[in-house]
Amino acid sequence: MSDLLLSTDSSFIRNLNDCGRRQIPFVFLIDFLGQQPRLWRLPEADPTEVAFNLNGFSNTTRTTSPLPDFYFHKYPLSFSEYQPRFDYVVRNIKAGNSFLVNLSAPTPVETSLSLRAIYDHSRAPYRFWLRDQFVCFSPEIFIRIKGHQISSFPMKGTIDAALPNAAQAIMADPKEAAEHATIVDLIRNDLSRVAQRVWVERYRYLDPIQTHGKTLLQVSSEVAGLLPDAFDGAFGDLLLKLLPAGSISGAPKPSTVRIIREAENYDRGYYTGIMGYFDGYTFESAVMIRYIENQNGQLIFKSGGGITARSQARAEYQELIDKVYLPFAHAPAPLLRDDLRQEPPVTEPALPPDAPPPHPHRPLGEPR
Repeated sequence: MSDLLLSTDSSFIRNLNDCGRRQIPFVFLIDFLGQQPRLWRLPEADPTEVAFNLNGFSNTTRTTSPLPDFYFHKYPLSFSEYQPRFDYVVRNIKAGNSFLVNLSAPTPVETSLSLRAIYDHSRAPYRFWLRDQFVCFSPEIFIRIKGHQISSFPMKGTIDAALPNAAQAIMADPKEAAEHATIVDLIRNDLSRVAQRVWVERYRYLDPIQTHGKTLLQVSSEVAGLLPDAFDGAFGDLLLKLLPAGSISGAPKPSTVRIIREAENYDRGYYTGIMGYFDGYTFESAVMIRYIENQNGQLIFKSGGGITARSQARAEYQELIDKVYLPFAHAPAPLLRDDLRQEPPVTEPALPPDAPPPHPHRPLGEPR
């Protein structure tokens, strides 16, 4: 699978492995297809060129200056442009080529804020800025490793919190439930490639996501596993077995990535890749969603959503647009990932900790 999806050079993998084994702190980026990976040991991460705050692990301090007045305008593709891409994805799903496809699109945006100002004022648990290239402010963890426990927190399903009975509506929606079950099963299957035992710690809870204009509710789950005793910090080898992230590709991965590239017809770049750090003990990474890129002076916001056979084009189109936002909220403190894990208004019971190993790419709840 990795040979098909990733062309990451072997020197990058060796460097990740070496730093992990020697417990040398670092920060890194991997783009969606693994073609432009970057790694910085901490002394090399000049905050005037690369700035990050990854769940509190940072080379910058939080700005104390107030957020200035700003404008933010988005110019999404029309529904008539979106529809053929959506239809192509659904045809492939109904043909059995995929269970779930993450379909994204680029949206030109205009704002009076610089990419660095967006980074400085963002309230998101995972933030990254690369000078003159992009800013990312993601709510979604990819994997966290502490000792020999590995955890993943897939997000799938978004709704405007201001809608009537929003929490109940998204949790009861059969399309959203099926989509989320598929991605959780995919993550269980992925983790089983590197872990000896995998279980679902928490299933379908709600994360509130603040934007400059509204609050969104995002459905998440927590999947965990135990790495073999022989695991020695070879993070590069481990990532090759897990990438690209299932929540922003789909299942099964090889055919789904092919569908994505044919339907989208644009370069995702670092969008939907991963960013992460190792502090000498904890390894943590995040999916690069909520992402603005500078393309020759034009700012492009890349966003998308998961498509299943039950998806409705209008709803998916609206979700793509809703995810184009700036992550500002009136809060005095930075947001950390575990701040999101509050008791949700609606939840579903976790799967049994000793549930049997996942069947590859089979949605939860289907007969085995």
